[in-house]
Amino acid sequence: MKKTILKALLTLMLIFTLAACSGAQTAPTSAVSVVQTTTVTAAGVTSDSTAAATTAVPAVSTAAASVTEALAENSAARDVAEDYVWESSDEVSIVLNGNSITVDGDGATADGSSVTITEPGTYRLSGSLTDGQIIVDTTDDKVVRLVLDGVHLSSTTSAPIYIKDADEAVIVLADGTENVVSDATTYVYESADVDEPNAAIFSAADLAITGTGSLTVQGNFNDGIASQDGLLVDSGTIVVTAVDDGIRGKDYLVVKDGDITVDAQGDGLKADNTEDATMGYISIETGVLKITAGGDALQAETDVLIKDGTIALSSGGGSGATVGADASAKGIKATVGINIDGGTLTIDSADDAINSNASLTINGGNFTIASGDDGMHADASLTVNGGDIQITESYEGIESAVITINDGTIRLISSDDGVNVAGGNEGTGMGQGRGQGGGRPGQGQDQDTFTYTGTYYLNINGGYLVVDAGGDGLDANGAIVMTDGVVLVNGPTENMNAAVDYDGGFKMTGGFLVAAGSAGMAQTSGASSGQNSILINYTSRQTVGTLVHIQNSEGEDILTFAPTKDYQSIAFSSPELEQGATYTIFAGGSATGTANDGLYQDGTYTPGTEYETFTVASVVTQIGSRQR
Repeated sequence: MKKTILKALLTLMLIFTLAACSGAQTAPTSAVSVVQTTTVTAAGVTSDSTAAATTAVPAVSTAAASVTEALAENSAARDVAEDYVWESSDEVSIVLNGNSITVDGDGATADGSSVTITEPGTYRLSGSLTDGQIIVDTTDDKVVRLVLDGVHLSSTTSAPIYIKDADEAVIVLADGTENVVSDATTYVYESADVDEPNAAIFSAADLAITGTGSLTVQGNFNDGIASQDGLLVDSGTIVVTAVDDGIRGKDYLVVKDGDITVDAQGDGLKADNTEDATMGYISIETGVLKITAGGDALQAETDVLIKDGTIALSSGGGSGATVGADASAKGIKATVGINIDGGTLTIDSADDAINSNASLTINGGNFTIASGDDGMHADASLTVNGGDIQITESYEGIESAVITINDGTIRLISSDDGVNVAGGNEGTGMGQGRGQGGGRPGQGQDQDTFTYTGTYYLNINGGYLVVDAGGDGLDANGAIVMTDGVVLVNGPTENMNAAVDYDGGFKMTGGFLVAAGSAGMAQTSGASSGQNSILINYTSRQTVGTLVHIQNSEGEDILTFAPTKDYQSIAFSSPELEQGATYTIFAGGSATGTANDGLYQDGTYTPGTEYETFTVASVVTQIGSRQR
């Protein structure tokens, strides 16, 4: 039901507006309530504060919360334990003798260098076939098992293994064996209107691969392994090279376990059913996967669902390569949704590393990402509930119409915007020029109410976010709502961009924010926030590494931070900034203690130059003016 109405709901999501509240201290589509918060350990400070807080409901969302929930909304893969069990005494022996085949038992008939299996059962294949074919053609509703016991299969005209018709086929990789399948570079079909088989191992039925042996497949004509129904990998060591797609299951491609290596000129792993909204998905439960693809490394017509595993993906030649205007070379690509609950993922992509046309949800996992375009992109919604995300190279780090960060650790480097809230797939994109995006006249801190009524939101409710951006650090073509978490931004050095940039307001009721960057368009949180902030605009540029230090009238450290770039503005908000209190800003000096991402804790500050003393008299305190 969910996927049947998904596209309609996503359209409504971009039409419905969030009801704006009237009056100060309110937020979209949410009631203001007083809550007790114990938050933010930064600069050695833990704060207990009572503040007006909001529970933002930014948009209609149908995104599944987890892999388990998403799988429940898809058609189940065929995975019956009895399919993998048989009596050895029931096996039919098929011995391959180069250019001939010997069958010992019923259910299969040899004809020269080809054998046709017409009955369900278990068939053990051994030996080598220099130019021939194993055909399965049965209309029975039982399983056909092909036990590959050290075979080498080749064909000069077609697919060496062709499952033409069956209820289900299971390929068993016998213990300790090495099996090789290599197809023709050009296929000979019965007539011009026939285009199957088109893979070295091709199945018109559900196909499962299991066993502890190894399988090497060379797809010289098109795909390596393909099923026109579902394809499930239960176990085994599988190596595939292909001139087009590596492993393709139309209805689904499920990896339960195994060691899988794919080198494909097209897509690596693919599920491409476009007719049924509950099919066309990729599910990875665990395993070791190394996928190298000229196109997308993982590509699903509906969902990509990852529960666990060690997964290395390379697409389009990697982050340093150039992708043609009509090409797609993404690490992970899904039309409906992507859910990742865990695993270790390393992605090197010429295009977006992770891209969904609808939703992306990260619940856990360890990510190392280098991308020639976006690190993570979702047209409708992108949610991070946990995990350790390292984006070492990107054009834009994280992009979606609605971005929600609830937990997790994110460190990202981008040549343009770091975190970008933009509608659909209309982000600036690679073609706009690196480091040149984003700029709008800053206005948020001058607004005395939060009255944004649009649907583009950056919600930060927790977690730890570090941004190094050539363009805007946090860029919201809409509004920002921050209730908790730690955000450190090393933003642009050019005045046409800002460390914090928004045009629909920034309501901050909790958390810890430091954003360093240029001063031409600098912004901090808005005047309707429940937590105080300051915006420092220096009269001249401060060089990289120059400490900014803020202490209260008792000499207690409120902030000691070393930006990683030249900067001329600092936006800062913390629960430690109190109304009526007086603070002093220092520039330079030195600090001991531990510096995490430029933020010093538990150390001693040796003063540099006293820059300014100020008293917090309003929610937003601005020191100095913007430098155009």
